Amino acid sequence: MELQAHYEEFQSAGAEVVALVVAPLSSVDAVQQNIGVHYPVLADPDHRVSEAYGVYDLLGDGVAAPAVFIIDRAGQIVWYQVGANAQDRLGAETILNHLP
Repeated sequence: MELQAHYEEFQSAGAEVVALVVAPLSSVDAVQQNIGVHYPVLADPDHRVSEAYGVYDLLGDGVAAPAVFIIDRAGQIVWYQVGANAQDRLGAETILNHLP
């Protein structure tokens, strides 16, 4: 995954990459291994978090739409992008360019 390939750049910029999956906690390890990432992956089995961010079931598939939220140290969303379809994912360079 591209974010994993640039993970050190995110950390050097003082940022953390965190993925959220609409899945039970028991499946998080399998998800991390499946997609080959070493950054944190959080479970959202009841989709409360993805609903709070307004991305749950936007595509009618019962999961969170692909989205990136940049949250500053004060906990404020300073930039975000929501994908138009399941394959619409931003590249790492675009995300890095939007870091505060």
